[in-house]
Amino acid sequence: MKYTLEHEPKTFGDWAYIAIAKHFNKILKHEEAVIQDTDPEELHQIRVGMRRLRSAIVGFAPALKLPEEAGEKQVGKVAKVLGKLRDIDVLEETLKNQYQPTLPHEEQKYLDQALKTLAKQRKKAFKKVKKILGHKKYVALKQSFEQWLNAPNYQDIGQISIHDILPDLLLPQVSKLMLHPGWCVGVNFDNGEIQFPDGLSKEEVKNILNNKGLVLHDLRKEGKRSRYNMELFTQFYGDVYQEQVKDIKELQTVLGEIQDSFVLREFLGSIFKQDLDQKVTVLSNKLLENRYQKWQQWEGLQRKFLNRKTRKDLHITILQPILIKSGIEDSQNEEANQALET
Repeated sequence: MKYTLEHEPKTFGDWAYIAIAKHFNKILKHEEAVIQDTDPEELHQIRVGMRRLRSAIVGFAPALKLPEEAGEKQVGKVAKVLGKLRDIDVLEETLKNQYQPTLPHEEQKYLDQALKTLAKQRKKAFKKVKKILGHKKYVALKQSFEQWLNAPNYQDIGQISIHDILPDLLLPQVSKLMLHPGWCVGVNFDNGEIQFPDGLSKEEVKNILNNKGLVLHDLRKEGKRSRYNMELFTQFYGDVYQEQVKDIKELQTVLGEIQDSFVLREFLGSIFKQDLDQKVTVLSNKLLENRYQKWQQWEGLQRKFLNRKTRKDLHITILQPILIKSGIEDSQNEEANQALET
């Protein structure tokens, strides 16, 4: 069964319903294929659905009265298990398709060893995914969402017009993003003015990322949460808002690729230990080079988001939603949610 809002969305609660229904539908759509394990993309899609569902529960919390079994923590537990399997799939795909074909023959053989280890880890991780998707707690979670979607229950504030509540809904998350300490990584300050470094060397970037990599990774997660919330309401805003969402997505991508490089090196280090740089010298250098290139992309985004005008424009844009006309029928589930597909 596919859940959909039966009337035109107008209230805070209506849009909460749209978000939860969309993500829950996505989970149901890909669930069986994940259990069959025929295509890694199916796992990716259900994981996205879980993460966005969790984000929607948090973002729309003031409007919602969800059953206890359909809470953010319950969704998060399932998403965590799915995430571990997905991370292995990404590692495998990266090693096999992005790096291995570009390496000398000797290093390719070493990567074969790493891929065999990864295959064993994947087998264990998949067993855990299959187990949790058949567990009674997951069944209870699904039943709770189905019950709520069939008879939604809201807090009183859920009845307020979405136009009246929208800035209050978006600004707290955007403020968390803008105040994140990750923006200060690699810069200095002089009497309140930001001093950006000029032409950092590869060694300097390496040291910064070794010390502050986790802070940037956390900034990426904050950016993802902001993007998820903002994408739901793109039809209420114009081109400037679309570009701002695009910039946040680029931030998420660049920082994600930096983090992926660390995860890959950590995995290889667990296999080759202290011999890592000797056994896969070319690969180690490629990882460092890739990280350095991504850092340069990060610097451009950092300058943009620390710019006073950028920050001011973002807040002003959110404060001025467009009053859209009525007439969104069943098609609103496509139009209003197109941004939720990725």
